[in-house]
Amino acid sequence: MLLTIDVGNTQTVLGMFDGEEIVEHWRISTDPRRTADELAVLLQGLMGMHPLLGEELGDGIDGISICSTVPAVLQELREVTRRYFGDIPAVLVEPGVKTGVPILMDHPKEVGADRIINALASVELYGGPCIVVDFGTATTFDAVSERGEYVGGVIAPGIEISVDALGMRGAQLRKIELARPRGVIGKNTVEAMQSGILYGFAGQVDGVVNRMATELAEDPDDVTVIATGGLAPMVLGEASVIDEHEPWLTLIGLRLVYERNVPRG
Repeated sequence: MLLTIDVGNTQTVLGMFDGEEIVEHWRISTDPRRTADELAVLLQGLMGMHPLLGEELGDGIDGISICSTVPAVLQELREVTRRYFGDIPAVLVEPGVKTGVPILMDHPKEVGADRIINALASVELYGGPCIVVDFGTATTFDAVSERGEYVGGVIAPGIEISVDALGMRGAQLRKIELARPRGVIGKNTVEAMQSGILYGFAGQVDGVVNRMATELAEDPDDVTVIATGGLAPMVLGEASVIDEHEPWLTLIGLRLVYERNVPRG
């Protein structure tokens, strides 16, 4: 079994793979204050509930693959793998790790590991050219060429960031539930805000993706658009440009990176 861990700014997603199949997954909050020992206790609590794993941390785990956008958490997870997982092979995605994705950026080291991992998985699953829209703390748009090269992207404020900003900066506004309103024209303040978030972000996705696709390929219709991230389901039904929804795209990419860096036994 392969344990994959994707540490985002707000949430951390964990997945268990049996071969190419994801058989279990968990989502927890990301807290850079957690120590390695606290993370180990949390992992043991989650994995101890799975029938295919043993009671001791690491039982049934053959490998670990990790990427993180939070350096402090990556450092603690490095310590977790060293202290609690013994001789189990572990791949932490950072400079020097083989991904097979050429990065055509002015400063390649500035690109988040999760975005490169998503590019790898999207090409493996759907081929290039493609655009990955990841609905997380930020909404990111990543362009991948026909040859599987990461050619650049767009970063916009995420849905939850926008909701928080409205509640904080609007004198008569408050934080709202992220839910679909009865219609586009809100009949009260909450519905009006929900409508602005939902349809505003759907329009943003359509507009940004269409412009990216025009630059990315001679025929924009050749570009496959993949949505991922925890908030993707909210926008799926309204953004017209999305072709595929793969909620475990980053975890799949982590599996692929592990396979490229750890020889088969």
